[in-house]
Amino acid sequence: MRALVCTQLGSPVEPLRATSQPGKGPLELHSNYTLPDLRPGFVRIKVVAASLNFADALQLQGLYQDRPKLPFVPGGEISGVLVALGDGVKHLAIGAPVIALCGTGAFAEECVVDARAVIPLPAQIPTDKLQLAAGLPVAFGTAHLALEHRARLQKGQTVLVLGAGGGVGLAAVQIAKLMGARVIAVARGAAKEAALRQLGADVVIAYGDAASGDPNAPTPPRLRELVKRAAPKGVDVVFDNVGGEHFDEALKAVKWGAHILVIGFASGRIPQIAANVALVKNLTVHGVFWGSYMKHDAKVLLGSLKLLSRWFVEGKLIVHVSHSYPLEAAPQAFQAILSRESVGKVLLTLEGAQPKL
Repeated sequence: MRALVCTQLGSPVEPLRATSQPGKGPLELHSNYTLPDLRPGFVRIKVVAASLNFADALQLQGLYQDRPKLPFVPGGEISGVLVALGDGVKHLAIGAPVIALCGTGAFAEECVVDARAVIPLPAQIPTDKLQLAAGLPVAFGTAHLALEHRARLQKGQTVLVLGAGGGVGLAAVQIAKLMGARVIAVARGAAKEAALRQLGADVVIAYGDAASGDPNAPTPPRLRELVKRAAPKGVDVVFDNVGGEHFDEALKAVKWGAHILVIGFASGRIPQIAANVALVKNLTVHGVFWGSYMKHDAKVLLGSLKLLSRWFVEGKLIVHVSHSYPLEAAPQAFQAILSRESVGKVLLTLEGAQPKL
């Protein structure tokens, strides 16, 4: 069985290494990888597609909060078909199409997963839609749990989504619209702006940097003014997976009583918030580490995923995939994420798909 195995920490854009051969890259492509035994309560899934997340790139560099013991197969979410059931698994059936959270182990032809973290999909789901479903759990799960369970978003409220062109950002825009909110989306690049408008963002704010080549492009220090133009009374919820200056600027454009959702720090800088600002504006700041819910409150996480999978099947949610690659092209897939060229999700497909650019 083919699998990508992390045997050392390093940049995921470095070329794959042959088994046990030296090199800078963290990943080896194994052709005869042995899966863990199928324990009671677990299932084995033939992987159709695995989704890449920014967290995977951090994990391979030793920069993420979860640090699996080496060696390990990276990747935390898949779509596929059940091929074996462990003892005690009664609610799933062999042959069923599913999505699953696997923690690690996704970047392989098969994966052993805790049956509690598996969500079945309709038997008649087309293969291309089953592939797309791999991008549903983490991005849409994070966005839904943050907006619904933490911020208690209400119809008619205004949500500011920072980093809206990535997988989690596009998910947050769609879910906020389904919940009846007005959405202001911040992103960089024409393709991302077009995708956000297509998916229903009410206002799209473009921002640039020195490398954009556009001297008139708005930059982070101006973000608060652009947000205030779009929402003169301030925003009710900030959905932030960027951090850095964007967080600082957004904090100056919120209403009294706003909710701040801290999702991640793609900018590379973890922002600080002065306690007196939270006091004066009566702000509620939520840290949202979605993956930890499986350990601490699995009922909330799994209930959310079941709802999201139903919305996905009904066509209410779109998993926007800009790049898909075969397993052996994982470095190029990570490059698409880290270079910020991807719009929405990036997938590894296990059916010989060619790169989509």
